[in-house]
Amino acid sequence: MPNRLFSSTGISASGMSAERQRMELIANNIANANSTRSANGQPYQRKNLIFESAASKGASGLVLPGETGEMAGVRVIGTSADTSEFPMVFMEGHPDADGNGMVRMPNVSLPNEMVDLITASRSYEANLRALTLYKEMVEQTLSLLAGGR
Repeated sequence: MPNRLFSSTGISASGMSAERQRMELIANNIANANSTRSANGQPYQRKNLIFESAASKGASGLVLPGETGEMAGVRVIGTSADTSEFPMVFMEGHPDADGNGMVRMPNVSLPNEMVDLITASRSYEANLRALTLYKEMVEQTLSLLAGGR
């Protein structure tokens, strides 16, 4: 029973952790929005996080959502590179410019990154609010039980 009692806190905490990692990755994308050359010699390539639902472990010890029916939150399982085209910008005299003065820029769109950042921030806040409400309900329950004696 104790696992069930605190499962909602674990779900919210895992959501907060995943959204924090997402905000860090978005900040990295924004920081590299003008990086025309990375370690591989190409422009910076935008990255995304890959989330996965986490399920409680069943009797077999394996993570099988159908076996237990209980979700345990979300986790980050990796990153993926955005495969969209690199925009070309005329920047004559730039060290990475081709013969026509065109430079391949990173495929980072600042407006899209800002929308993603706001979404991640709001998701983090929603999970934090769920934790806060849960804590308040537990405090009220304990207060009622203590006063009922």
